[in-house]
Formats: sequence, C-alpha cells, structure tokens
Amino acid sequence: MRVHICAVGRLRAGPERDLIDDYLTRFDRTGRALGLGPVNLIEVEDKKGGGMAAEAALLSKAVPDGAVLCVLDERGKVQTSPDFANTLAGWRDQGRGDLAFVIGGADGIDPTLRQRADAALSLGKMVWPHMLARVMLSEQLYRAASILAGAPYHRV
Repeated sequence: MRVHICAVGRLRAGPERDLIDDYLTRFDRTGRALGLGPVNLIEVEDKKGGGMAAEAALLSKAVPDGAVLCVLDERGKVQTSPDFANTLAGWRDQGRGDLAFVIGGADGIDPTLRQRADAALSLGKMVWPHMLARVMLSEQLYRAASILAGAPYHRV
C-alpha cells in the first residue's frame, strides 16, 4: 500500500526536514516487506491566498483516486501506536492500494474535505504546528511498521 502525505506548505531544509527524511527512509525500508510504502510527500501551496477552501482543492488534487483518505485533525481519533499500526495493517489487508494522510495549513482542514475523509486522526489533545505534525506522523509511520515487523523499536 503506497502512502502519501499531502500537506500544505513547503518545508525547507532544516531539522524538521532532516527528521522527516530519516523516519520516512526507515519506514520505506521496514515497511517494504510488510506491503507498506513507499511514502510520497506531496506539498501544496495556495499562492493566491484563497484560504482553507483553496487549500482543500489543492489537497484533494494531490490525493490519488481510490485512496483511503485520513485527515490529521484535532477532532480526530486519538490512538495508541499499536492501534495505529493495526489500523494501517487493516487498510492494507483490505487491499487498498493507496493511503493519503492530509495535513492542513495553519487554519486546519476545510470542513468539506474533513467530511469526505474515511478517517480522522488526532496526534493528541494539543494543537501542533503543521510542520511538526509531519515529523510526528513520519515517526509514527515508522513506529507502526516496526510494531508490525516485530522489531524492538517500540517498547511497551
């Protein structure tokens, strides 16, 4: 199952980018044998200042047809890392070819896009900057693959 992270904004070189690249490389290596990956990071920018609706249109275009659509949203479901791993495995086992995680901009995700989603995931009750949400999602993808592979990265 190919994984797509569709996010508003361009992440420049720096520590956040380094962390994302590291975790996604680890995920690709670990997930390959599990039928997970590769990960494709798609960044969109609303250069015309159209707000959340314009961002939603750009994000929608970035999501492959037929993909499981999971939005990262503070109102989404809070899961443990093992539960998240099981959710990924469930989507994979249903034969879904693509999974798209959508991360909105500073104002969040437009309600129309949120309503279309198959799932909504929260990274906790606190609100995180959208750039850090990418890092956290990347790490959790790697952690999920490690859990599914039985690797010792995740400790209970």
